[in-house]
Amino acid sequence: MNLYVSNLMSQVTDEDLKKLFSTCGQVASVKVITDRYTGVSRGFGFVVMPLQSEADKAIRELDGRNVEGRNISVAEARQRTY
Repeated sequence: MNLYVSNLMSQVTDEDLKKLFSTCGQVASVKVITDRYTGVSRGFGFVVMPLQSEADKAIRELDGRNVEGRNISVAEARQRTY
């Protein structure tokens, strides 16, 4: 399941998110989205967890959790529309 994580501080890295989400289960991939010109985090990212049950657990346990001074939001990512 692909999870959307928002309200991240600019200092949060892919490795930070992987460590946080690994507490809920297996993490297949993590990507903090950065500005293409400055390289600074845009404040959101995506985490892929292969098992639905573990992804659901991550949503329950991590949505609203304080990470580096901000309460993050975690939800199932929606399909991109063009």
